[in-house]
Amino acid sequence: MPHTDADATASPLAFTRRVLGRAWRDLLSVYYANTPIWRLFKSVGLLFFGFFCWSASNLVLSYGVDWTILEYVRAYGFVLILWGPLTHAVIVPLVIRLRRTAEGGLRRTIARNGSKINLSIFLAIVLVLGTAPISPMMLDFQSALEDDSGSDVNPDLTCTRSDGTVGCNLSESTGIHTVVVTSGDSEIARADESPFEFTFEESELQKSAGQKEFIVELRDEDGDTLRRYRRYLSSVPEE
Repeated sequence: MPHTDADATASPLAFTRRVLGRAWRDLLSVYYANTPIWRLFKSVGLLFFGFFCWSASNLVLSYGVDWTILEYVRAYGFVLILWGPLTHAVIVPLVIRLRRTAEGGLRRTIARNGSKINLSIFLAIVLVLGTAPISPMMLDFQSALEDDSGSDVNPDLTCTRSDGTVGCNLSESTGIHTVVVTSGDSEIARADESPFEFTFEESELQKSAGQKEFIVELRDEDGDTLRRYRRYLSSVPEE
């Protein structure tokens, strides 16, 4: 008997399984498509998607939105920028070649489970970097977002750390009345006299977006902010 719509509605679970199975096979066919143009499309697409996830999550985190999920989205995008093109330009062609040539043993096992191994390594790296982010993952949008006072005060801020202590200084002090350093909701240092050098302990720093950070504010005589710098401890070089 010919297939009718009644057959689909008679067993919704079986129908759903068939649809999902077909969708999964279609997805795999795209994943394993190995012509040069397909490899290029997939590599470039994942490169741009990874950059979007990485930069967008950094931007939201810079607004002070401290959501744990954003830290993993940032890690996912950061890793995908490299891992996406690597997967479709190198790993998938290698797995396909192994499936055609491997006769047994370890090579055959890798050929049959290459995609699962690749995905597992990718997710493991994402989880590690999402839990313990590294400095290259951080994009600091905060200074650009908050520096809207129109002030011409723009000295260079230089910081170094040694034996658990962070020391900072400014390249010039013209127009500055006070320098205030905060971390989280706490003030951890203040300088009221030129040349506005200051120090504080690393243990005083609080975490934001998974990293210890501090904010340096340059203020005028009225207490208005002239310039604001946001720094992660991991980006401060050691002496």
